[in-house]
Amino acid sequence: MKRVLFVCIHNSGRSQMAEAFGNAVPRADFSAVSAGTAPAERLNPTVVKAMEEVGIDMTSHSPKLLTPAMLESANLVISMGCGVEESCPIAVR
Repeated sequence: MKRVLFVCIHNSGRSQMAEAFGNAVPRADFSAVSAGTAPAERLNPTVVKAMEEVGIDMTSHSPKLLTPAMLESANLVISMGCGVEESCPIAVR
């Protein structure tokens, strides 16, 4: 199974959206997850509303802390370009 990890600082916006879009069509050979280096307490309400407008319910989603296990289990790690490089010492593979 291919596992993609989307990483940003707060995991409350774009990385959550990327995870949701990645998992919108269930596939046995692919999964998307997201996490942050300093997770927020909740998702950005604008993100929840925007995703609702395209038919994706994110009300059960919550920001998650990036862990070494998440990095190890990912086939691909994508930084969402929001300064995470400075706050996340990820070894580039």
